Amino acid sequence: MNKPTPVHYQPHAIVIGSGFGGLAAAVRLGAKGYRVTVLEKLDAPGGRAYVHRRNGHVFDAGPTIITAPFLLEELWALCGKKLADHVELRYLKDLFYRIRFDDGSWFDYNGDPEAMRKEVARFCPEDLPGYERFFEAAQKCYDLGYEGMASMAFDSFGDFLGVIPDFLRMGAWKSIYALVAQHIKDPKLRQVFSFHPLLIGGNPFSVTCAYSLINVLERRYGVHWAMGGTGSLIKGLVDLIRGQGNQVLLNSEVKQILVEQGRATGVLLANGEKMAADIVVSNGDTAWTYKNLVPAEFRKTWTDRKIERTHSSMGVFVWYFGTNKRFDDLPQHMILLGARYKELLNDIFKRHVLADDFSLYLHRPSAHDPSMAPEGCDTYYVLSPVPNLASGIDWAERAEPYRQAIAKYLNDSVMPGFEAHITESLVTTPMDFQNRLLSYRGAAFGPEPILLQSAWFRPHNRSEDVQGLFMVGASTHPGAGVPGVIGSAKALESVLPDPKSFSPRT
Repeated sequence: MNKPTPVHYQPHAIVIGSGFGGLAAAVRLGAKGYRVTVLEKLDAPGGRAYVHRRNGHVFDAGPTIITAPFLLEELWALCGKKLADHVELRYLKDLFYRIRFDDGSWFDYNGDPEAMRKEVARFCPEDLPGYERFFEAAQKCYDLGYEGMASMAFDSFGDFLGVIPDFLRMGAWKSIYALVAQHIKDPKLRQVFSFHPLLIGGNPFSVTCAYSLINVLERRYGVHWAMGGTGSLIKGLVDLIRGQGNQVLLNSEVKQILVEQGRATGVLLANGEKMAADIVVSNGDTAWTYKNLVPAEFRKTWTDRKIERTHSSMGVFVWYFGTNKRFDDLPQHMILLGARYKELLNDIFKRHVLADDFSLYLHRPSAHDPSMAPEGCDTYYVLSPVPNLASGIDWAERAEPYRQAIAKYLNDSVMPGFEAHITESLVTTPMDFQNRLLSYRGAAFGPEPILLQSAWFRPHNRSEDVQGLFMVGASTHPGAGVPGVIGSAKALESVLPDPKSFSPRT
């Protein structure tokens, strides 16, 4: 008589939050053999990559570019599928973004080294050798910092000790602006090659030069646009998870992570329901997760005091608007730099004051993608880095005057007459990040990525305090940005327990 084939217990993983990090983690968990439930507070998936839809205008709330498509391709491959069969990524070969200065001049940034050399020479021919040296240094940061560390979970102090020589080789104690200034003299070119950390919440004058790896990442893999908007990638990831037999539950806010004898055992939902789990993965802001979801008696490392001493990233003010007229002289991505660079960054990161001037990121997805706006119309968002809520700024009072100031600047300097054509308008502030996205201090990117809040010093992918609790997303390692948060799920995989090691609990 044949013996019945033993049935292995399939452990249950709960993922809190459906941002890119949470969805990527869910795909990897499902591929490893976990039964997965993703819990999302909002009425649609995406988290900071939520999508607002208004009368034919599609507003991606957060990320707008893809710079490391291979990370997405890996997730589709884990499910036996091809990304290209589900989402079209369009390479913005000719122009990644236009960097416009306050005097009206601009630098067109792309991935073609020869075109970039011509742009550098147009501003300052004497800086060409320095430009080459800067990219050599950035390449070293990419090789050591990204290739060597991005998928490492930094689970122990020994992991950190092992990479100290690489940090020294990168000169990681220097800021990215200091690295650029070491090689490039022209003030405008210094801004062009140092602004990238603002895309992940860091001050170029404080963030480690290791983040110059972003320059190389863009050159190597390009800047891409997901046709249909970033939300098409979110939808694709949700479809992958459901195709694995797992689920994504909306309108399901977690109020507490349940802990027994130092181990995560599930979650308590806002509606009072308890859900048991063998492991819990939080894609929420780590500071919020520890401070609000994990009882204080289980937090020996991430105490309230330690959380409050953390340097949080900046906040963002975002105005989404639609027009009934197209402005076809505008590219898809523009960086609009104000007259002040270091001084404005000091106001945002150090003085925590809302200045009268600003630097902006203007995004026009309808430039290349007609699905993002009604025919003959344009869809936009304009983002301004601002202080986080530690500043005490009253956004209920300041939001509309600030929006009006941005509108006046755009109308006077960038897109004359556009205000008369506005048909849709929506504003988000750091208060929305705190209240809607549950981000500590309303910070848009978690802890600021300074050296002593990077790698081993960042909240770990495997919780230091609670067994069976794990972290993914912008506020854990390797950090913010789509490559960072998707990479955090890859780092998580290296510290996950084998599903076969679990047995049913009694």
